[in-house]
Parts: sequence; structure tokens; C-alpha cells
Amino acid sequence: MAFDDPWSNFLMDALSLLGYVKISSLRMQGLLLLIFVKYCHIPFIRDIKSSYTRSGLYGYWGNKGGVAIRLSLYGHMICFLNCHLPAHMENANQRLDTFEKILEMQQFPGTKSPSILDHDVLFWFGDLNFRIESHGIHFIREAIDGKRLHLLWDKDQLNIAKKKEKFLEGFEEGSLNFKPTYKFDLNSDLYDTSGKKRKPAWTDRILWRIKNVSHSSEKDTLATEQPIKVILENYSSHMTYSISDHKPLSGTFTLEYKKLDCKPMVTIQPEGVWSADHDVIVRYSTAEEFPSSSWDWIGLYKVGFRNPNDYMMYLWVKDDEIGFGEDFTQVYISAEEIPVQGGEFILCYYSNKMQSIAGISQPFQVQQSKTSQRLQTTHENFSTGNNTPNDISSHEYF
Repeated sequence: MAFDDPWSNFLMDALSLLGYVKISSLRMQGLLLLIFVKYCHIPFIRDIKSSYTRSGLYGYWGNKGGVAIRLSLYGHMICFLNCHLPAHMENANQRLDTFEKILEMQQFPGTKSPSILDHDVLFWFGDLNFRIESHGIHFIREAIDGKRLHLLWDKDQLNIAKKKEKFLEGFEEGSLNFKPTYKFDLNSDLYDTSGKKRKPAWTDRILWRIKNVSHSSEKDTLATEQPIKVILENYSSHMTYSISDHKPLSGTFTLEYKKLDCKPMVTIQPEGVWSADHDVIVRYSTAEEFPSSSWDWIGLYKVGFRNPNDYMMYLWVKDDEIGFGEDFTQVYISAEEIPVQGGEFILCYYSNKMQSIAGISQPFQVQQSKTSQRLQTTHENFSTGNNTPNDISSHEYF
């Protein structure tokens, strides 16, 4: 269910340049959910779990359904749920039934937030497939062209359902101040011109829900009652993309909360100067409640790594321990394991029981090996000699 695909690789390449690391992913056929986190937050991301529900072909096929990843962020339980619900105008009730089934069936192991609605914050998004009722295609298109989108909001099936269905209570969404994102001719900005001429609709949506919030009209009262606050900064579609019959949608959120988990489970750092010319030492310390395991390992990563599997080398913590202090442990790394070219690196401690990175060091320099420097100098002297333009060494083949 979880593997790297072209979208994952593309986003990892792009976001790693900005300091983001992919910490979890889940795919079910066309449904893909990726979680990226900046370095500074990684040690405070814990209890990562995933779940999925198939709803296509009576529950046997994954073309419809939902995939979810949940995690603890500084002690607050956050869940991300990506859904693809049944299509077509007349299937509004089937969409609602499917979503209610997903909420009921998706369970996470453990007693902390076992179901989706138990989380402190739930983000629900995807191709939810809700349509615009009652209005004809010409009225809808004229409202869009005349920038009178508010005339369509009351007939949006999801807006209607939110007022009636108990299980949708508490879900919030930004204003639909962007054009409906479906259905377009491929490689164009034209709504469906095929023989079916489907009515435009806001099928693609992003909603959120805060657990046990009293929806008071007093903003100050609401702010003091909420342990975590979700602020929508931007909610818009992107009409310049035309590779699909849907236009992509994005939402930018700010989360305000008190940090309940303020200290990392593991503090890790390199000792002394690191070089491939000699053996090196890693020092780490753990919190009292840290669930250590003989399967824990430490990885050495280049700054800009994309995911926890991008290590340059790794070692099993228990196998390579060489020293203990009152509040720290030392681990030995052979010089043969250190990258000879040097560069800027990060150490990460991966917890087997937590299934996540429990500690991360500050970036540090590894000096280039003197042997590598001599080889590089020899190569440069050779390359700058009296070579003719036709010599292989004069071309950038290396």
C-alpha cells in the first residue's frame, strides 16, 4: 500500500530543497496521501499510523474509498483523510453513506484516538464528487462567467448535507470563492463540451474539524476554549493546470497550539571532528519514557535528504555501543562507513517501536578524506595538462 511513485518522487525532490522530509505515505490505486515535515518538527512527530477503506465494487476495489494517516504533533492528535467518493449527480446519498462508513470503519491501534473523529484535528479532502443541484447548466455557467458564485452555494450538495447530517457536524470549510474545479476538457480551460455536457461543480474540497469545540460566536471565548486552533490562510483552485478534467485545489492553514510534548525523545549529536580518515563517535541521550529497542538504528544523512530511507549509512544502536555516562550513550562508527567526499550531514535516531525518527541532530560538517583530496588533486593536474580537444579527458563525461 505504501511505496514511492512518480508523484512521490517529484514532490520529495522539490520539497527536500526547502527542508521538508517525507515521513509517511499511503496509496490505494489513484488515492495518494503524503506527509512532509520540516526538520525542526521531526522529533515531535510521533504515533504515526495509517488506515484505508475500499468502497468500490462493494468494498473489494480501491478506486473509491479513503486513505488516512494520523500522527501526534507536539502532543496533539492530527488526522489527514483523503477520499474519493462515488460520482454522478444522483448519488449524493451514496456519497454520504460511503463517507459515514469510512468514519466508522477506519480504526487505529492503541487507545489514543482510535477512530477518525477522536482526533483533535481532522483534515478531510479529496475528490468528494458533490454536485450543484436544481440549477441548469446555463444558469451555472452564467453565474461563473458573471463572477456570482454565491448564487450556487445553497444548492451545493455538501453544503446542504452539512446542515442536515449529524456526522458532518463540526466540519468547516472556507468560502467557495473560486470557480468550480470540475469538469473541464483536457488541456483547456473550457468546461465540458462533450456530448454529456456535465454541469460544473465543486467536486474537490478541503474541510477540517476540531474535536469537541463549542462553536461560539465570541471569538475571544472560542480562542481560550480551544486547545488547538486552525486558521485558514488561503483556499483556492489553480486554473492554469490542464492535464486532468479536474483543476487542482490547495488550502494553506496555520495551527496555533500549546506544545504538550516540548522535549524530543532522543537528543543526538556528533562528537569531535568527523572525517573518513578516522573512526568517529555519536553521542545520544533518551528521555525516561522513551521505548528503546534492540532494533533502533542511527542513520547518517546528507542535508536535504528526502525520507528516512535516504541514509548514507546506518548502524544498529545496540550493536555498536562503546560507552555509557550517567545520562548519555556513545556509539562507534568505523572510518570505512564515512563518506570520503565529506559535506554537510545530519544524524537521525530511528525508533523501531515508534516507527519514526525520535531524534535529529543539528547539521554538521564531515571533512573530506585526505586520500580523496589527493586523488582529486591528481585528477585535476591530469585534466589541466597538454590534452588535445579530442582527448576523452577534455570532455565532461564524469
